[in-house]
Amino acid sequence: MGKLDGKVAIVTGAARGLGRGYAKRLAGLGAKIAVADVNLRSYEEFEAEAKDMTGDSTVAEIEAAGGAAIGFEVDVTDHQALEAMVARVVEQWSQVDVLVANAGGGRGRPVDTKASALDPALLHLVVAMNLFGPVYTCNAVAPIMKRQRSGKIITVSSVAGTGPSVDGGYAHYGAAKAAIAHYTRYLAQDLGPFGITANCIAPGVIATGRIMQTVIPGSGQSNRDRAELVALRRLGTVEDCARVVEFLATDLSDYVTGAVIPIDGGLVRG
Repeated sequence: MGKLDGKVAIVTGAARGLGRGYAKRLAGLGAKIAVADVNLRSYEEFEAEAKDMTGDSTVAEIEAAGGAAIGFEVDVTDHQALEAMVARVVEQWSQVDVLVANAGGGRGRPVDTKASALDPALLHLVVAMNLFGPVYTCNAVAPIMKRQRSGKIITVSSVAGTGPSVDGGYAHYGAAKAAIAHYTRYLAQDLGPFGITANCIAPGVIATGRIMQTVIPGSGQSNRDRAELVALRRLGTVEDCARVVEFLATDLSDYVTGAVIPIDGGLVRG
């Protein structure tokens, strides 16, 4: 039997990359998965992501492995669309036990997003994706979990939210990720009396298709071996992060809440 047999999980930003990894990991533990993304075929944007797919969507991959999944194309910055999605999940499966509020990501290149020269439109977009989106998602799920008096919420910050980059680049993203980490601490205090845990993960440099194609080449340290900055001397993998999500989504973490867990291999920023 799987650790999550009979449970229902929602994973946002699950069409590719880390979100896809989280959805597949939880499905492998027995959970029924609501796969949410603004585009369920967003993996097509990045060649490495597309090559890694074994089906035409994360939903198809989960079903091919014997799991249960349904897909939703939803923009997490649209709170009404999120509420409608959660209502459909409850109509289908009667409950929501786990939320991984993963949707987000950066826009622009580090060299073009210095703290003192942020484009207002880009700032609004990235804050909406990485702060407002997860907050709206948690707001949509919390009433269900409160009624159940149980649930596991996992939000996603970043190493960029725990400390600044050396050159001050990607400041919009880092500030939003710092905010979602602190929001999660508040969420843990709010929902703890209902038996709900809320924790946050902060991935470091993870070798996803997007990071390798767009973020690292545009950073001030693009010519340096990024693994040299990591105590473990390697970049992170999707599975490194998925294992921590498994911990936070199962009974192994029943007495852990309000935590921000770095998954960065001992990254040194300086």
